[in-house]
Amino acid sequence: MKILIVAPQPFFSSRGTPLSVYYRALVMAEQGAEIDLLTYGVGKDVDVSGVRIVRIPRVRWLEPVPIGPSLRKLLLDFLMVFWTIGLLTRNRYQAVDAHEESVFWCRFLKPVFRYKLIYDMHSSLPQQLSNFAYTKSKLLIGTFRWLEDICLRAADLVITVCPDLREYALKSGVAPERTILIENSVYDDVRVRAPAAQGERAHEPDRFGPGHPVILYAGTFEVYQGVEMLVEAFAMVLRQRPDARLLLVGGTEQQVKKIRELADSQDLGAACVLTGQLPKNEAMVYLRMASVLVSPRVYGTNTPLKIYEHLASGRPMVATRIWSHTQVLDDSVCLLVEPSAESLAAGLIEALTDQAGSDARVQEAMALFQREYSRPIYERKIRRALEIVT
Repeated sequence: MKILIVAPQPFFSSRGTPLSVYYRALVMAEQGAEIDLLTYGVGKDVDVSGVRIVRIPRVRWLEPVPIGPSLRKLLLDFLMVFWTIGLLTRNRYQAVDAHEESVFWCRFLKPVFRYKLIYDMHSSLPQQLSNFAYTKSKLLIGTFRWLEDICLRAADLVITVCPDLREYALKSGVAPERTILIENSVYDDVRVRAPAAQGERAHEPDRFGPGHPVILYAGTFEVYQGVEMLVEAFAMVLRQRPDARLLLVGGTEQQVKKIRELADSQDLGAACVLTGQLPKNEAMVYLRMASVLVSPRVYGTNTPLKIYEHLASGRPMVATRIWSHTQVLDDSVCLLVEPSAESLAAGLIEALTDQAGSDARVQEAMALFQREYSRPIYERKIRRALEIVT
């Protein structure tokens, strides 16, 4: 079976590494599918048997490509449309796996090229416009909602990545047999070198010295992630646990500068280190040195990709009690707190001091991951998806 994956993202670049797309292509290829992956021009390729990466021309004056909706992405997507048509013209694909906004043009090309359409729905596009504060225009948001609805109804299969999106798809009229929930829970090592942004690189696992428990946040620094709230919470933690350290992995150079200024205003000094964006293999070094993993997200409905990695990490977790997290997490596997600096600080202190409670939650978390989200479970769901569109 030959499948075209259309992923309008900076694939394996220093600006962003959409590992969920890589894993989808990897596991589909392992199940016998022949994959062409169409993506943006910026980035570095990875050799995967059965996967051919095809890139549109690189447009340097549109870089860096931001996360979320933007005019830059819109211009790049015009190129993506033409390259999609070119690939469809030259190849016979049984299915097209359309990620995010690419479903808009893949839906209208479907009757022309007669393929099965997979809508790989990693988020609701109208929700993205609001989450990234891109627009408040009811007309624009309504237009995206209309486009999303007709794409959902036209898709032969809708893959959603969290329960909230699955319910959204079902309420939009998608038949249950045409939906499958495949969480982004695979996180195998990806051996690709990508330069990191400027930051305060830790270099060695013992950067903070012995006897310093490390609280780790790794992810984007977008406003809904709650990084500013985390910094304010850590200032409260430090008053009770002066031995604690905060390590923040991710963020653009501008975002890192802003958070550094906030940390300095809270007199955190060397107790708070920001690394900037890192390749995954380097970020994994810091995950292994962490004493506590934290996800301080303040709003949203999609489950963060890192949550599955946290479940399997063997490290205690602290996360905010919002729907993004509670679709997967509960009090038995994670220390859930309210999305406020005071509550987050109290949760972090408890995770650092209550060893017995942390150990119990870690054991439950690892058991949950093996039972519901491990690689064999992911592979089984991919096989089912391929059966539906065969």
